[in-house]
Amino acid sequence: MSRNKKPAERAHKEQSRTRRLGQLRRHEVTDAQWNFLQRLIPPRTAKTGRPPSDPRIMLNGMMWILRTGAPWRDLPDRFGPWQTVYDHFGTWRGKGVYDRILEALHIRLDRNGRIDWDLWCIDGSSVRAARAAAGADKKVSNATNMSQKTTHWVARAADSQASSTWLLTAAACR
Repeated sequence: MSRNKKPAERAHKEQSRTRRLGQLRRHEVTDAQWNFLQRLIPPRTAKTGRPPSDPRIMLNGMMWILRTGAPWRDLPDRFGPWQTVYDHFGTWRGKGVYDRILEALHIRLDRNGRIDWDLWCIDGSSVRAARAAAGADKKVSNATNMSQKTTHWVARAADSQASSTWLLTAAACR
């Protein structure tokens, strides 16, 4: 009989059963964590269309994706359709939900004396490498002027071979 139900209904039923039994799956928020986060997640305001998705299931689906690094299409059925979870992810990002969660966590950790503001940081940087980093030829115009004197000076200061990257920082080094 449960095979005839829609995936979202099956996911909700399975999540509810898991919570009733006190079991917790990997990458899912606990009841205490959910009680803290629930007030920070905006309610669905649509009056027409499908019934709103359970925000806890959506959050658990996002956590599963973020913790496993899997593609969205590989999201397990227990979280509902991957497109729905992805839609919630983008909507919450646009509404600043994650910023509010981070701010609330900061306040809570600071109040409990569990955060050192001198050491705390998040590094979400992503640096794209140039084609040359993968072994491709550098496409530098012959009209590009390079000061060999400056390039060699910077290379000596860095105790390394000269490269075009140092040319850009040579003026700041002097």
